[in-house]
Amino acid sequence: MSSLFTRSKEYTRSRKSQSDSPPSSPSPIAKTLRHERLSRLEAATTPATSDSYSDRASSRSSAYSRRENRLAALSSRAEEESNRDYKKLYESALSENQKLKSKLQEAQLELADIKSKLEKANQQKQEKTSDRSSMLEMEKREKRALERKLSEMEEEMKILTELKSDNQRLKDENGALIRVISKLSK
Repeated sequence: MSSLFTRSKEYTRSRKSQSDSPPSSPSPIAKTLRHERLSRLEAATTPATSDSYSDRASSRSSAYSRRENRLAALSSRAEEESNRDYKKLYESALSENQKLKSKLQEAQLELADIKSKLEKANQQKQEKTSDRSSMLEMEKREKRALERKLSEMEEEMKILTELKSDNQRLKDENGALIRVISKLSK
């Protein structure tokens, strides 16, 4: 312990002297102290941390094996991709695109047909409503005309009844005059 203590004092002294001086390459004394400290740490921790070294080694080996597995998987993928027949894939994609295009064209034609049918139906509906409205207007006009004719006929009927009564009265007067004249001429 005493040797560790003296060395650490020397190390701190050298650090103080280094901090006072401007930054430069480490002095040979500092290099040796650093080397001694590392060797002491390794010597002191070797029995206690031998498990950690083995853990580190196993983790390194597992990391290497994982890396090798990834590389193997990547290379197998690359081989699979190179083994694929791109011409067949292209042809199948092209045929699928053609099928989809034909379906799209059929759907567009069907849509256009449905739109035209809908427009025709709307036109017919508008024509029917316009026909109905024109028919209603015509019927209203006819009704008004008939009402006018009816009122005129009623007036004519009144006039006719007056004329008939006048005619009957004149016939009666004429008959009476004829009788009077026939009596006078006798």
